[in-house]
Amino acid sequence: MWVEECDGFAELWRSLPYYLLIVLPLFIIIAPANPVAASHEFQAYRMNQYDLHGVPHGCRSAPISLEARSLTGWGTSRHCIVARALDLTADTFHSIRQKAGALIVVLPENSNNLSDEAKKHIMFLEESMLYGPETPIPVYFVKWNPEIQVILEDVEHGFITDDKAGSAAEALFTSISASGYQVVVSTSQAVPKTDVKVATLHGKLTGTGVEDKLPTIAIVAHYDSNGVAPELSFGAESNASGLSMLLELARLFSALYSSGRSRPRYNLVFIATGAGKLNFLGSKKFLEDQFDGVEGSDIQGTSYIICLDSVASSDNLYVHVSKPPKEGSVGSLIYKELSTVSDSLGYGTVEGKHKKINLAEENLAWEHERYSIRRLPAATLSTLKSFDEPFRTTILDEMHDEQINRLHRHTTVVAEALARHMYNVSYSQIFSEPLSVSKDSLKMWMDYLASQPRAAALLADKQNPLVNTIKEAMQKYLGDVKVTYHSPDKRDPEFVFYDVSKATLNVYSVKPAVFDLFLTIAIAAYLGTVYLIVHNFSHVYDFAQRISCKKIA
Repeated sequence: MWVEECDGFAELWRSLPYYLLIVLPLFIIIAPANPVAASHEFQAYRMNQYDLHGVPHGCRSAPISLEARSLTGWGTSRHCIVARALDLTADTFHSIRQKAGALIVVLPENSNNLSDEAKKHIMFLEESMLYGPETPIPVYFVKWNPEIQVILEDVEHGFITDDKAGSAAEALFTSISASGYQVVVSTSQAVPKTDVKVATLHGKLTGTGVEDKLPTIAIVAHYDSNGVAPELSFGAESNASGLSMLLELARLFSALYSSGRSRPRYNLVFIATGAGKLNFLGSKKFLEDQFDGVEGSDIQGTSYIICLDSVASSDNLYVHVSKPPKEGSVGSLIYKELSTVSDSLGYGTVEGKHKKINLAEENLAWEHERYSIRRLPAATLSTLKSFDEPFRTTILDEMHDEQINRLHRHTTVVAEALARHMYNVSYSQIFSEPLSVSKDSLKMWMDYLASQPRAAALLADKQNPLVNTIKEAMQKYLGDVKVTYHSPDKRDPEFVFYDVSKATLNVYSVKPAVFDLFLTIAIAAYLGTVYLIVHNFSHVYDFAQRISCKKIA
């Protein structure tokens, strides 16, 4: 029996060259030239998605499995456009949003080296994407790297559309020979988050005297940021700078309040609010708890409320109010102290800005408006001249060295002006060595806050590390620190957050569908030719022999 098996094995080896004649060319044609280069993997950051007051914002889809095309080469909903952020405009995005299948936006290599014009272009694009109509297609952002640059160039130059082709034959040949890319994001559809908790923290420094009868000044800053992609919203200026100033003021005044000899006849309340970028819902909920709750209020009857928002972007300081303060009021006196201190220290100017509250708008302009609606005297200190500056909601809001110097100067001005008002002194520098504004402390907080994305949706859990860190810092300086949580109503929520803020983007090198058709035809023709040769081998052999004989003769 083993002899027969050996004969069969030998027969297999004798037939092997014929099998290789048929199969090997097929493997050579089908196999990619470089399997490693045929697949690329990137971290992609999904465009913001949330609902506010029942109005949907951002993109409403997440998974992608489409053919990659350039801005000029796409045509149908079966295409995923891959484009640079600087090549996109509001109009092109609107067209893509309506007709394309998906969009991948490649961010610039180094945002700090961009020109002012380029930064304005991207910020205007972000604004049109965030606050325009909802986007039904998936939109992802990818940081620049050499691999994505190669894909961009291939997509831009690898296809010749009908209007670019010199002839129909050229267009047909290009469609067959060109290599393409398949964009795949394997993730589930985004669904609303459950058990959302937006935290607002507040603590207090109690002055000398009967606590309930002392005037109160409140310092407020929201800690979240916003941008076109939650995972890229670091918000160094808006509003890591405001929260850093609040915590430094808490440190400085806690030293003054620690001794009965230096404790003023004022209560100081410090409030770090959540969801500031969502119409200041953290302040809204805090006020509801303070005025409508059963417990006593820390800010009812407050003399003045100062909100800090973007306080390190320029040398000038603007005091935004909804109603100009009356002469002799606390607001008027603090404004004069701010101007006096800034002038005496040789810093920038302090200028008042008045804007009435527009309740017809979906979003309020500044955080102090939440308090002004409750008839509390309030203002927002900012280095931004207008509320509609796009720099308040951009992924380009990253930290740079000059910010710390400006933040240090403005914190000094605010601290001195508050202290002069509370102690009723003039032309005396209260915060000097060894108790002075610490640039190192400000930088530490800015480094920490601006090193992580702080979109509201990413911080909406009860045990969030960043919220816990802020709480620990406030407990170090302040007394009676409390954390209140705001959960949206289940039947009629004010806001809704969605999951899938980032995903893995896979880009595969593929041939177009028409190439598969021609490859199938070529394989069929090859197999048919081999079949005819095998079954008519005697004729082929005779034909080849006659040709050989003629050549010999």
